[in-house]
Amino acid sequence: MAGFRTLDDIGDIKGKRVLVRLDLNVPVADGKISDFTRIERIMPTLTELSDKGAKVILLAHFGRPKDGPDPVFSLDPVANAVSAMIGRPVAFAADCIGPEASKAVSAMKDGDILLLENTRFHKGEEKNDPDFTKALAANGDLYVNDAFSAAHRAHASTEGLAHLLPAFAGRTMEAELQALEKGLGNPVRPVVAIVGGAKVSSKLDLLMNLVKKVDALVIGGGMANTFLAARGESVGKSLCEHDLASTARQIMIEAASAGCAIILPSDGVVAREFKAGAANETVAISAVPDDAMILDVGPKTVEAVNQWIDRAATLVWNGPLGAFEIEPFDAATVAAAKHAAERTREGKLISVAGGGDTVSALNHAGSADDFTYVSTAGGAFLEWMEGKDLPGVNVLKG
Repeated sequence: MAGFRTLDDIGDIKGKRVLVRLDLNVPVADGKISDFTRIERIMPTLTELSDKGAKVILLAHFGRPKDGPDPVFSLDPVANAVSAMIGRPVAFAADCIGPEASKAVSAMKDGDILLLENTRFHKGEEKNDPDFTKALAANGDLYVNDAFSAAHRAHASTEGLAHLLPAFAGRTMEAELQALEKGLGNPVRPVVAIVGGAKVSSKLDLLMNLVKKVDALVIGGGMANTFLAARGESVGKSLCEHDLASTARQIMIEAASAGCAIILPSDGVVAREFKAGAANETVAISAVPDDAMILDVGPKTVEAVNQWIDRAATLVWNGPLGAFEIEPFDAATVAAAKHAAERTREGKLISVAGGGDTVSALNHAGSADDFTYVSTAGGAFLEWMEGKDLPGVNVLKG
């Protein structure tokens, strides 16, 4: 990929010790991994390096341990999951630096895979401490970052190592960067963005950046209520940040100046209770009852959103249109997701989506596999959409 060093730039790696930073921060319930998506995505990099005879040494964090090593946050069980998925042994070392790590690395043969213990068991990881970074680097000849999801953090294993060892993007990182370039970096126009979620306050930088980069911005979820209120509409008892009305108006002014259309709900599904199967009705936005909450956008709004998707060559999506976790308030998100997926399958749309709720919503709609790219990178994806530099990406530039 232009601008970033990838595995294609490494050359012969047989016998080389390759430190590979991964995202293995997988969800665990009752001691068992409940979602293997992040493990599945690292397989191409691990398989390629191992097949080429590298000694593949894995670095990752897990959870947020506060006071050093804690068995609750050990990566030991994850080694077994990686081994089962890749179909070859994955050894484990009880530390990521020091004698334990050094001994395990020294015992490796070409093609072997070794997972080192949670990097966050050492305070030097998050502080990007030079001495800790040197201790990590002592076990490697090369560094590969395949954890875009942690690239917004300037930690020892995500940024520091790239200053001490030749550094490259893994296949997952490479795919992510290519997809993001298609989404906002150098997109095919027109570009439409869908942004949902609960609060405007959590996505101010995102909205300000997007109105300068996209041709149309669809605003849904609870944050749409703040924009509607800023426009003078009554939103009843809906979630709404009334104190941000002036900010919402400023975003709309910025959008108009940049030639970006803002699409807000024209109708909504309202209810008096926020629970599954609650009695509900669809009303025009101008007729929201004072004692009701808007919990989803209505069918006329969905029709308008789908029309914008039809016009788009590129779609960037972050956040659901309504309270998709609870039926029937998932209807709009599901309908728009299915429509975007269909356009993508037909080759008429490049669709890039990301963020925790977004991934869950697209999976709920059964549409995630049909999108061009769905990022599991949460915070890093959001910071990229906000136009911020990502330290773990910048250090991989050629």
